[in-house]
Amino acid sequence: MEAKLLHFAQNNLLYVVLAGASGAMLLWQTVMGAGGADGVTPLQATLLMNREDALVIDVREEHEWSAGHIPNSRHIPLSQLPKRIGELEKFKTRDLIVNCQSGNRSSSACGSLKKQGFEKVHNLAGGIAAWREAGLPISSK
Repeated sequence: MEAKLLHFAQNNLLYVVLAGASGAMLLWQTVMGAGGADGVTPLQATLLMNREDALVIDVREEHEWSAGHIPNSRHIPLSQLPKRIGELEKFKTRDLIVNCQSGNRSSSACGSLKKQGFEKVHNLAGGIAAWREAGLPISSK
């Protein structure tokens, strides 16, 4: 039986590697989560913005921000977050929605904000791409 399994793995190496990588990514998401932050959909984010006066923080780079962003969001690139954290100190108890292009960089930013004592940090699931796909407004001002 082991010989057949080994033969199958050798003949289908690409599929075995893809299955392993896929499993590893799922495990990573399960273990690491969203940097300790709640993931919110674009609809949930708009409700937080409208009902709880949530602050949106965009952690993308300048060229991404300039191409379009969520209206009234603050632009603090992920690379600058540690040195600009002071700008957000007064919002420690307020709902914060962090976004990037797809949700990966914002997940990292959420983890950093949680470690700094921010209480209500939310990662925009799917990032600005999901926001656009939902047909929600984009600003370039």
